[in-house]
Amino acid sequence: MSDQSAVLSQAEPLVLEPLDRVRRPSLGNILSTLLSLVVLAAAFYQARHLDIAKLWTMLPVSPGFWLLFAFSYLLGPASEWIIFRRLWGVGANAFGALVRKLIFNELLVGYLGEVYFYTWARRSLRFVTTPFGAVKDVAVLSAIAGNATTLLFLAIAFPFVRLLPLNEHAEAIGWSLAFVIGTSLAVMLLRGAIFSLARRDLVMIFAVHVLRIFLTTFTSAALWHMVLPDVALGWWLVLVTIRLLVSRLPFVPNKDVVFAGIAVLALGSEVAIASLMALMAGLLLATHVLVGLSFAFADLLSQGKAREERAR
Repeated sequence: MSDQSAVLSQAEPLVLEPLDRVRRPSLGNILSTLLSLVVLAAAFYQARHLDIAKLWTMLPVSPGFWLLFAFSYLLGPASEWIIFRRLWGVGANAFGALVRKLIFNELLVGYLGEVYFYTWARRSLRFVTTPFGAVKDVAVLSAIAGNATTLLFLAIAFPFVRLLPLNEHAEAIGWSLAFVIGTSLAVMLLRGAIFSLARRDLVMIFAVHVLRIFLTTFTSAALWHMVLPDVALGWWLVLVTIRLLVSRLPFVPNKDVVFAGIAVLALGSEVAIASLMALMAGLLLATHVLVGLSFAFADLLSQGKAREERAR
């Protein structure tokens, strides 16, 4: 046998498709298109809350503020990219998927982003086993890290929090605390049945989540301080604690808008701080809407091009 024939015999077998066969879109492509349409609808729906003229007059002009805001906004996707880089060896394309995950969770319903990222991983990466276990463990450990840091900040800020005129919100905050403590205890008791990854991976994931929460919390306080530098540190400590508490509420979209509403009610006498919280909530919502619209339009354009290619 000649060298040329030996090379041909070792090559991958050729797979031929009839030219008259119509390639049907996969389930993943259909789901991606549907999610894009839902994000478009949600973005336009959420945009009704935005007072563009008021936001424009309140926006800071400092470049440092905007750089820090962009850093804070991308901290979540960046931290999860580091995690999945360690677990799966993902590339740069995974970062876009993780930003989409953030958008789905914030504009639509909490944990819908995890469903999207799971389907993206199944469609885009090669696995020996299902990626569900890793996605689940990352989400559960994120919740545990959030619960632990929330309790820590609440313990530190308690002398200030109890001075707030929370009134009817006190019961809701109490139930939130019960949920935070209860879910954490339940997960720790059932950890052997819940987690799928190795212990060293779980420790790494938890550490990255805790670091991300601390960085996000302190960058938020730094952004607030850049706008209102004369406000006492105690106010920022109280506000980051309330924000962490609100972030622990499951299945609640637009948590920053909810947090701003609570802050305005609790700090009604502090007009400047209440206005700042409304500004930051509006700015975050506007960013979610713009990024979500960009991804949704990009998805729809790519799906349109794919249909044109299939039709040829």
